[in-house]
Amino acid sequence: MGAKWFFDADYLQACNCDYGCPCEFSAPPTSGFCEGVGAWKISQGKFNQIPLDDLAIGFAARWPKAIHEGNGTLCLFFDERANPQQRDALIQIASGAVGGLPFEILATTFSTVHEPQYVPFEFHLAGINSRARVGEAITIALESIKNPVTGDPEQVRIEHGTGFIFKNADAVSARECTVSAGPLAFSWPNKAGFVTRVRYGN
Repeated sequence: MGAKWFFDADYLQACNCDYGCPCEFSAPPTSGFCEGVGAWKISQGKFNQIPLDDLAIGFAARWPKAIHEGNGTLCLFFDERANPQQRDALIQIASGAVGGLPFEILATTFSTVHEPQYVPFEFHLAGINSRARVGEAITIALESIKNPVTGDPEQVRIEHGTGFIFKNADAVSARECTVSAGPLAFSWPNKAGFVTRVRYGN
């Protein structure tokens, strides 16, 4: 019998695409390639009997074309507070080794995976104005998309019934999407962002 796992988490995502991100609509990325980041703040979860409550996972990634075309580069980050058993559990989950969406699909799109890093996570969860910091490597700061004529905040929500990263989310502006993680370094302010809650498992 393989390991059984699940977790519920708040999820923040930002990338280099225009607002809404065409990848969510099975279209090519805005610039022909994808650079993005994400962070999960787990509220509750288990890997077999190992608790995962209050831990976090983050990633920075680059794909030279659309995500499904593969050949991506990945840096994974894990909560430094995790004990050795929890670290092993989170690595098995995020690598797709024990199945379960979205990780088992995403894992197939990477040809280069760098050594995991264990870092402190900071989250400020405030809906569309949420932000996160992953060690010294990743900063995500979200806010509402502004109407280009009036400057007023827009309320945009996506429902993606066949989505495997999320089924629904608030579409926001990533005021800050910055990465400095060795082989991956980029900054894409005021581009696509999403914030939502997810439940994953195998």
